[in-house]
Formats: sequence, structure tokens, C-alpha cells
Amino acid sequence: MVRPFYKHKNKINLLNKLSPSQRGEQSEQLACDYLIKQGLQLVKKNYLCQYGELDLIMKDKNALVIIEVRFRKSNKYGSAEESVTPKKQSRIIAATQHYLLHHSYNGDIRFDVIAIRQGNFINWIKNAFYS
Repeated sequence: MVRPFYKHKNKINLLNKLSPSQRGEQSEQLACDYLIKQGLQLVKKNYLCQYGELDLIMKDKNALVIIEVRFRKSNKYGSAEESVTPKKQSRIIAATQHYLLHHSYNGDIRFDVIAIRQGNFINWIKNAFYS
């Protein structure tokens, strides 16, 4: 479900004026703030390994949630949601496996996507894909 996120209206509109790296960082912070308000707890931001990067690692009750954050100015080349391709999903899964090898965790794992688009909307897709 696409939710208007008007409280951060100016932040989303300003994302277009940033460099790609700044835009990514700000999009991830916006998503993190949004998810914390939804009751999730931040575990780690920007976990980097040889397989790729995990944007956000959070806890939702008893589940470890791996969150991919995507921003699109427009849908001209596809939506933010569509940009999480099977290839990207496999990199996220591999990076998650690496994370789990180095951090003790035995509970449920969920892969979510936060898609942010111009016009002040955040789409939180729970269980966006499976490992």
C-alpha cells in the first residue's frame, strides 16, 4: 500500500536536488525514521560486505528485517519497487547470509522494500521476496 508521508514532504522533494550518494543516504534515513515510527528497532545501517550492502537491518518484534531502500524521481524507467530485480534480491540474500555468519541470530528473517517516490509517497512492502 502506498502511503502519503506528508510529515517529511520537504525532505522527499529535496532529494531530487542532491547528488546520488547524498540522495541514497537521505532516502535511507527517511526510511529508517519512518520504520522506527512504525515500531521497528534499528540494528544496523549500511552493512557492507563482499556480496553487497544491506541498507537497513531492523527488528520487528521477533523478526530480523532486512530492508532495501529505493528512491525514484519518476517512473520513466520503472518504479522504485521494480528496481529490486531478481539479481538485486540474490545480492541482498547473499549479504544477509554473510551478516548471519558473523552475527548470532536464530529467529525469523524477513525481506522488506521501502520505495520512495516523488510526490511524497512511501511504499512499505513487507515480505517483498524470500530467500
